[in-house]
Formats: sequence, structure tokens, C-alpha cells
Amino acid sequence: MTEIGLDNWPRRDRYGFFKGMSWPFWTVTFPVDVTRLRRWTRERGVSFYRAMVYAVTKAMERVEAFHYKDRDGKIVRHDALVPSFTDLRPGSEDFYIVTLEAGDDMEEFCRRARAASEAQDAFITQGPWAEDELVYFTCLPWFPVTALTNERDLVPWDSVPRVSWGRYTTDTAGRDTLLVSLELNHRLLDGVHAGRMFEALTDLLEAL
Repeated sequence: MTEIGLDNWPRRDRYGFFKGMSWPFWTVTFPVDVTRLRRWTRERGVSFYRAMVYAVTKAMERVEAFHYKDRDGKIVRHDALVPSFTDLRPGSEDFYIVTLEAGDDMEEFCRRARAASEAQDAFITQGPWAEDELVYFTCLPWFPVTALTNERDLVPWDSVPRVSWGRYTTDTAGRDTLLVSLELNHRLLDGVHAGRMFEALTDLLEAL
């Protein structure tokens, strides 16, 4: 982690503008073609959900702005982001939260995440990470999600992106589309950054 001086930060003026707002959060939802990802996960016998968690985390890391966090007026930069995702065991209605480093290999992450999830016996576990290193994920696989907001404390410097999606849909041509919802802090992230993250995610999935 590196602390960034506000005087030398190119985003200083925009940050100052949104810092005056008590609720600087915004949400956007966009479609993602996950046809190749679904095929890739079936061929390797790994979870589509966990693979998508990995892919979104890595897409965010490809956009420099997602590395910057607000610590009550102090700006820091993290080298990597850490996914923290809800999970649900078959037959249970009680979700729990799994957190672990993404690493550099999607298949290996999926297998580590499955092992961590199966071994976890607490609702949530603590790790060595600062909260602003995390990306929060949730999934509602019972229906397509067109938009979603998350619970949070009334803390306007909350820098953790929230990512959610529901059930994918398949068109008549056999293409699978997933609607992905992002909830972001406007102090740190604008529409252009969400757009670049979308492009990075698309590139990553098309390379599978």
C-alpha cells in the first residue's frame, strides 16, 4: 500500500467536488457476454460463479483508478484487490462470506475458493486485508438482476466496490448474457472507469 499526496493526485479537483456530498455512491448495470466463460468452466469442472468473481477482480485491477482508496480524506493505492464473496451451501438459506486473494490463475482460484468455502464454518472470517482492499460480490441466481443496491454504513468514504449479478439468459443464437451491476464511490470512480473495466472484462473473457 502507498499513500498518495492529494496535491499531486490528478483526481484532486473531482475528489474535492464529490467529497462534499454525503452520499457519493452510484450504480450502473451492463450486459456481459459470458458464452465463452460458461464453456470454459464446464470443460474444467469449476464454478461459473467463482470464475466470474476472479474475472471481475482482474478486470478491475487492469484499470488504474480501481486501485485508489479513500481513508477518510487520505488517499492510498493498493497493488492488488481481494475478492470477498457470498456463498450458499445446497439446501441452505443461510449465506456466508468467503474472502481470499485472487492470485494469477483463474482455474487455480476457483479450486482454492471452493476448498476455502467448503472448509469455512463461520459466517465470515478475518484475514490480513484492510477493508478497502476488498471487492464485495454477491449473486442472486434465481432470476436476472437488472439493478441492485447494497446495505452500507453512512460512511461517504467507503471505497469498496460492490458487484452483483443474477441468472444469465441465453438468446436464440445460443449466446449467454449476464447483467452485472456495479456500485461505486464517485469520489474515486467515474463512468469512464466503469467503461474501461467493462472493456477489460470483455477482453479477458474473449481470451478464454
